Amino acid sequence: MQLALKINVETYRGTREGVPRLVEVLKRQGVQASFFFTVGPDCSGRAINHFFRRGFPGRTTRISLLEHYGIKTLLYGTLLPAPDIGRSCMDILRSVRDEGFDVGIHSFENNGWQSHAASKGAKWTLHKMQLAVNRFTEIFGETPKAYAAAGWQLNRHALRQTQRLGFDFASDTRGTHPFIPTWDAEIMACPQLPTTLPTLDEIIGRDGITLENVVSHFMKLTEKPPASGHVFTLRAEIEGGKWLPIFEQLLIGWKAQGYDVVSLRQYLQSITATLPRHAVKMGEVNGRNGTLAVQD
Repeated sequence: MQLALKINVETYRGTREGVPRLVEVLKRQGVQASFFFTVGPDCSGRAINHFFRRGFPGRTTRISLLEHYGIKTLLYGTLLPAPDIGRSCMDILRSVRDEGFDVGIHSFENNGWQSHAASKGAKWTLHKMQLAVNRFTEIFGETPKAYAAAGWQLNRHALRQTQRLGFDFASDTRGTHPFIPTWDAEIMACPQLPTTLPTLDEIIGRDGITLENVVSHFMKLTEKPPASGHVFTLRAEIEGGKWLPIFEQLLIGWKAQGYDVVSLRQYLQSITATLPRHAVKMGEVNGRNGTLAVQD
């Protein structure tokens, strides 16, 4: 029974404040996780365009962006200069690896990828992914071996690059179990480890789920584990901030249920069967606006 933790780090504030808090909790609970870093500028202020996407206004009434991200973050790249996360927080990023946690790429610049990746071509996609690879290598002194696309936003060319850039695995999709991805019948050799559980911000405030009962709700979701285990995605800005106590309660609950809480790399290494092939398509996920890459 394995449950893998995927931690997305999207902002300057999340890197500086959320990441150290999460490392402390993970160490205290004796569990592992994979951290996926945004390594270039924090242009979160440009994300105002997300507000006009279908479904997003309803989500912001449930989840306070100002509470979780702070006013400065919501102005970076517009009224305030965009801080360079990778270069200004290099010591923090390296410390995560040095503490023994798995590290990989989330994006070079988070908002740009989320806003445009699904509609862009090969040249743009390779340029953005190569920027991230180059910066990661500059920070860690070695090339990245894991990738998790920002916002679960993908295109055919990004899937190709997960193979060509030498990643051991990627976690770019939502689904039910690990698989080898295809796009219009084209096989991409890099394994996909999809997020199998909802995120906290997708379910809190919906269907009677509150901050007070969300942990018990998750315990019901994970009470009967699937054969392939689970992948849970969290964000340094949210679970590493105001909702850190909820996240620690989840860890305690999952350990009590008998799960080994592991990194994505450990999760992949435990799989002995040949991975099945599944198509990747863009589809909707309850509680999240727009379309995401999903396992068909």
